[in-house]
Amino acid sequence: MNIKIGTRSSRLALWQAYHIQNLLQADGIATELVLIETKGDKVLDRSLSKIGSKGVFTQELEDQLRDGTIDIAVHSAKDMQSSLPEDLEIIAFTERERVNDVLVSHDKSLSLTSGKEFVVGTSSTRRVAMLKHFCPHIRTVDMRGNLQTRLRKLEEGQCDALLLAFAGVHRMEYDDLIAEYLPTADFTPAVGQGSIAIEVADTLSEEKRQAVRRLTNHPETEACLRAERAFLRRLEGGCSIPVFGLATLTDEGHVSLTGGIVSLDGEQMLRETFTGPKEDAERLGHELAESILAQGGAEVLQSVRERL
Repeated sequence: MNIKIGTRSSRLALWQAYHIQNLLQADGIATELVLIETKGDKVLDRSLSKIGSKGVFTQELEDQLRDGTIDIAVHSAKDMQSSLPEDLEIIAFTERERVNDVLVSHDKSLSLTSGKEFVVGTSSTRRVAMLKHFCPHIRTVDMRGNLQTRLRKLEEGQCDALLLAFAGVHRMEYDDLIAEYLPTADFTPAVGQGSIAIEVADTLSEEKRQAVRRLTNHPETEACLRAERAFLRRLEGGCSIPVFGLATLTDEGHVSLTGGIVSLDGEQMLRETFTGPKEDAERLGHELAESILAQGGAEVLQSVRERL
């Protein structure tokens, strides 16, 4: 058996692909990496919300899944659109890394809670809106590009700090630049943050499908992400919508899902937590979304879409 692994070519994407490759090769499965450039990699002069969030980092990989050029596509789970075409499916989620957003800077004295004014670089509408909500004294600048590009922009003085996911910073071994870990109780992360998702087409052989799932899927993480993704799917959210969601497992083995939405100006934040059995993870996500929509989330979403 030989499994062709499709991946973007950034250092972080390659780390993820090598991680999957190592898990498969440890069981004696031959693998081959196929590097693919996506729209999100090519268009760096506009924010994600301006180039369209649907499939911006995934479309080209999905095209090659369909034509059989690759067997599996490796993605950051947070980059995956909430609804997939009927002929595509996520079959595995890797064990989740620490989920926090982190403030990255050469100035370790910087803190979002200090009251000091400084400039933060981020390309995430969720992070911008949350900063406006919790830290209105902070100014933001749009910061596209891979992690190394953003760090170069930080070095050039385009901002004082970056707001990033811990997982990427840690995997690229830049932990020494972390000035602050943001609490998830306030800065709840994007849906899927910290996990790697493996996507396949429905034409993939059952033998390969079962082997990949057996060797790479982490059941506890999968239950959490299925709840989060169901929440996002009901809200019809994508990379450009300031929606957040984080599911964890309780001591009793239930899924506890906290999710919500924040307006672009940071004025309105809706957040709620639902808990239920792992087997009902997707229903839990759907019900939480319905509750958020009923509390005014529908109006916030409409306002966001009109402004983006």
